[in-house]
Amino acid sequence: MEITIADLSLALYGEISNEISRGSDALLEQKIATGKGEVYGYLHRYDTDTMFSPLWEDAHFRSLCVAVIVWHLIVLASPNIHMDILRQQYEDAISYLEKVQKGTVRPNWPLRPDDPESIIDDAGNVQFTTNPKRNNHY
Repeated sequence: MEITIADLSLALYGEISNEISRGSDALLEQKIATGKGEVYGYLHRYDTDTMFSPLWEDAHFRSLCVAVIVWHLIVLASPNIHMDILRQQYEDAISYLEKVQKGTVRPNWPLRPDDPESIIDDAGNVQFTTNPKRNNHY
């Protein structure tokens, strides 16, 4: 899923993002990269190469990314922006990503494929087993 400058309109009007960036697409691209990098950090179990490729699409994931990106953008200036609403969206997105990271929420996102050469599960899944309980009586 490729995030573009046009996707920022999901949270900000184009004229406001243009005013904040002073018409600089390079600044907007930098903020998009920064936001994607932050989201990437929470998704170590997921196939992020697929998720950030143009071939994969998920509206919920896009909205999470845009919430984080917009927060990184609006810290530059705040003309005509309700900072409290956008801050709440940012905190909600980060909270959701933390739940995904802990494994309490399981979105329908592709897991990282296992490396057949390694004994480590790259998706981060762990399974514990134990022997049957013994009841020793003396």
